[in-house]
Formats: sequence, C-alpha cells, structure tokens
Amino acid sequence: MIELNGVTRQFVLEGGTTVVPVRDVTLDIAAGEFIIVTGLSGGGKTTLLRILAGLLKPTSGEVRIGGRDIGRMPEAGLARFRARCMGFVVQSPSLLPSLTVLANVLLPAGLCGMRVQDEQRQRAVNLLERVGLHERLGCYPAQLSAGEQRRAVLARALMNDPDILLADEPTADLDEHTEHEVMAHIREAHAGGATVVMVTHNLELLSNAHRVLRMENGRLYDLIVPRTSARTSPIVLNEMPVTRTTFAQ
Repeated sequence: MIELNGVTRQFVLEGGTTVVPVRDVTLDIAAGEFIIVTGLSGGGKTTLLRILAGLLKPTSGEVRIGGRDIGRMPEAGLARFRARCMGFVVQSPSLLPSLTVLANVLLPAGLCGMRVQDEQRQRAVNLLERVGLHERLGCYPAQLSAGEQRRAVLARALMNDPDILLADEPTADLDEHTEHEVMAHIREAHAGGATVVMVTHNLELLSNAHRVLRMENGRLYDLIVPRTSARTSPIVLNEMPVTRTTFAQ
C-alpha cells in the first residue's frame, strides 16, 4: 500500500541553518494496517505525515502509494488522488471559517471532481450524525467547541471513504469522553478497510495499533508494545532503526 524508500526531508532556515526532520526513512505499510507513530515533539512526526499525504515532497527518496510514485505526479493530479484516496486529520484547526459544518465536510467530494448531489450530501449528513454533530450542520466553525471541531474534521476526512486515513494528534487537548469517541470512529474506519497512520503522544492509545513506531531525530524505530495490559507494561525501544516488515492479519 505505502512504500517509503530512503526518504529524507530537509529545510534551510533563515540564517542558513539546515534542519532535517526526516532522515533516510525506509518503511512499508501494508493495506489494512494500523500504524501509530509516537515520540517527542520536534522529532519529525508531522513532517513524515505531510510527506505521506503528498503535501511535502521529500528532498531525496521516494514515496509510493499503491505502486504510484506520488512525487512524480503533477500537482493537480496529486490533489485529486489525495482527495479520492486519503483522509487527513490535521493537528491544527483546519475547517474553513466561512463555510458551515456541512459544507466543510462536503469539500473533499468537490476536490476530487464529484458534482455534489443528494447522495454526497446525505453521506455528509450521515457522517456528522455518526460523530454526534447532526444538530450542528448549519453552524460555522467558530460556533463549535474544540472537540466538536475535531469531530467535524474527522467526518470530512472520511467523506470520500478513503483507503488511507492519516491522523496527526487527533485526540490532543480533548477531554477523555471526546477522546474515546474520536478513537472509536478511527477504529470504525479501520475496521471498514482503511489503512491508518496516526501520530500521538498518548501512550494509552498505543494498544490500538498493529505496529508502533517511535520517531526520534528524524529516524524511525520499532517499539514493542504488549497487546495485553498495554497501559501498565513497559515499552521497549529497539536499538536498530525500523526495517521493512510484512504485516500479517
């Protein structure tokens, strides 16, 4: 499903300083896998997710999704591919303030070239009902709480029934009840066939994943997380960077 081959991304800051948030990452993610990436702030997790989404091009290396090198796609084609095949839950608020909640959720349908008709509108309404926002369809983002905005962003990410769901800290700053609701919807999307790659600092969420990776100084490492009593068992960091692995359901 997703292949990263020697992916590096560097930025040159004002003043000439070079930072390398992603360093020589090689990774295979199988269709239907649930991956969690954790690690300290500034380790490169969000940059990695943006590269997977095609929002950033690697400085070197290759990203292939479904066998297609997304770095070689023209921008318009990549945007349609992303809207059709990917859902992205970003960390910062991303709802368009001038659009209602319903119109925000409908955006991916328009971006991938669909003419918004009754079928798409009904799907958007159903998604908002599933995340508990059926009474907020006509509201604007400023009228929503932080938790409601996060759930609306998740509904938008699921609008086109994506093959890949990318989620950057989807439960950050949420109360425990809303966190459980958001994770339930992500697990539901995964159970429906989506490949999930999620970034989180919350160690209590690691047991949701098939595989947990830690990002440190731009490099990925495997974490061994016991599937039982994950909240109390210690986490062991392997000494070697992550290598290609095969996911078996």
